[in-house]
Amino acid sequence: MVDALKIVEIELPSDAAKSSRRFGLIVIGDEILSGKRQDKHMSKMIELLSERGLSLSWARYLPDDPAQITACLRDTFVSGDVVFSTGGIGATPDDHTRQCAALALGTKTQLHPSAQELIAGRIQAMAEGDPINTDLNTPENQHRFKMGEFPIGSEIIPNPYNQIPGFWIKEHYFVPGFPVMAAPMMAWCLDHFYKDLFHQENWSERSFIVPKGIESTLTPLMERIEGSFPGVKVFSLPSIGDPTRGGVFAERHIELGIKGNADLLQSAWLALRTGTQSLGYEIHDLHPS
Repeated sequence: MVDALKIVEIELPSDAAKSSRRFGLIVIGDEILSGKRQDKHMSKMIELLSERGLSLSWARYLPDDPAQITACLRDTFVSGDVVFSTGGIGATPDDHTRQCAALALGTKTQLHPSAQELIAGRIQAMAEGDPINTDLNTPENQHRFKMGEFPIGSEIIPNPYNQIPGFWIKEHYFVPGFPVMAAPMMAWCLDHFYKDLFHQENWSERSFIVPKGIESTLTPLMERIEGSFPGVKVFSLPSIGDPTRGGVFAERHIELGIKGNADLLQSAWLALRTGTQSLGYEIHDLHPS
């Protein structure tokens, strides 16, 4: 029986480069771009990373178009980023991701032996003893083995939902488009390959509301804060107001805040508050300061 949980060692960057590792997400599928289905992968990816003290650096949405998928993967394979890709790894005519990944790497696909065994086991389990359905040589079952054809050099990602594996190669992790399958597979990859990156930074975020704030007035202050406190990022989230929330949120306002290593934030936080008030604005605290 195949050991689907076999861990394959991968070479990670040096300690000096670990803090700058970027995590990206590619969501593939016409149904997402057409609005037939709502994407759930990005919010789940953000959640999984956040639980581990990591963050999502970028996300891309692509149609079921081989040229666009291949071009995107060519870029990301040389980026040095850790990339998760969802969708397009089935065996229907609109599933192109496996072949596009191979093309982007300048190689071909081949049936992975571990995937072959897992798919065969799934076929037999679903057949429930029916000798016709358990015949692995039927055209239908032979076609199912297409789901195990990965770029040469790939390793499998176990799928606890139905045993049909995903695959990974060069720090790119390819999982199904079904969130119920993708989420535990993405978590498995993070826990098995990137545990040494978890919670490296004491990351924190603080913000307050500036009623009737104007971004052009606040921008010079934001630039001064970032210049004076390296490692701290200042953010501004303007809103036209939401009457259903009432209070300060009902009117035009800006959520102004900082994020970064918690050990660096206190001085920047005080400077941001003081600077905002010196511009004549009131401050509405979201959390105790």
